[in-house]
Amino acid sequence: MYDEGTQRGFSRRMALAGGGAAMLTAALAACGKSSEDDGAAASDGGAGNFPKTPEYNFVFVNHVTTNPFFVPTQYGIEDASALLSTKFQWTGSKTADVGEMVSAMNTAIAGKADGIAVCLVDTKAFNGPTDKALAAGIPVISYNADSPNNRLAYIGQDLFQSGVEMGKRIVELVPSGKVVLFIATPGSLNIQPRIDGAIQAIKDSGKPIEYKSIATGAELNEELSRVDAYYLGNKDVKGMFAVDAGSTQSVGQVIQKYKLRDKGMKGGGYDTLPKTLELLQADQLDFTIDQQPYLQGFFPVMQLFLTKISGNLTGPAEMNTGLKFVTKDDAGSYSANPSRFEGSTKDQKVIRRGA
Repeated sequence: MYDEGTQRGFSRRMALAGGGAAMLTAALAACGKSSEDDGAAASDGGAGNFPKTPEYNFVFVNHVTTNPFFVPTQYGIEDASALLSTKFQWTGSKTADVGEMVSAMNTAIAGKADGIAVCLVDTKAFNGPTDKALAAGIPVISYNADSPNNRLAYIGQDLFQSGVEMGKRIVELVPSGKVVLFIATPGSLNIQPRIDGAIQAIKDSGKPIEYKSIATGAELNEELSRVDAYYLGNKDVKGMFAVDAGSTQSVGQVIQKYKLRDKGMKGGGYDTLPKTLELLQADQLDFTIDQQPYLQGFFPVMQLFLTKISGNLTGPAEMNTGLKFVTKDDAGSYSANPSRFEGSTKDQKVIRRGA
């Protein structure tokens, strides 16, 4: 009879005795199976230890397909696809045009996609396509932005709460005076909840803070131009903050351009674009918020795959990709370790911090 305690003691002695790795493998193999056995068994099957499957095609519908924020998201999709032997399409709109996104989703349904991941940036526009896809047996999950229609799960940040936390940080930095909140596309459900949360926190503070929200647009050059123009017309502003990646980078660039830190300007926002991290290290921003965009690509593929192979018995699961304030003190760890996880390099590598 197999005795776990005896086997554990035997294995430890074998490992410590010298011949260790080979003898330990032999001992474990005698009592059961090893990872090598699993690999051999799976060699005629599918990816890893999964059964052989068709080359599933998962379609990602995005609202700003060329925005640099989603570079690590696409790397996450690529990496998960490589692990599972699936393929994907990256489609949608360059300019947050909801009509274009709906059209792309309908095209995916007509093309019999095996699964759809979509940024639900509108409260109603995607309800019909989502129901249509599900009726056709196509699983649908949302990522980065969410409106809780009949989609199976959401993978992304708790957007409103992240805005509340940013608002609290704003109140600490600028306890009185004039602040501005920049937002690329007002009403878009990937960022509107953030600005709503920030405004709520400012109101709840009871501090004499005058705030205003300003739209900047979906294109990076447009965002920079509008942040610059706002400052030139409002030089009494004490803090400039943003709820999207492009506007955050633009805030830092404008602060740097006009040497506003020398005048006590506070600034911050979202995401870890390489330029934003550079500005943070140069003390041109007080903070940025990391929401792990890589995970917003990687896990939708995983969940759609599991949904397919399990016949919908498992797979979809709500996933909060988190909120982390990044400051000047720890921005260097990002910049010193360029990675696919932050979109700062396409190279595959293991990062060993502190080695």
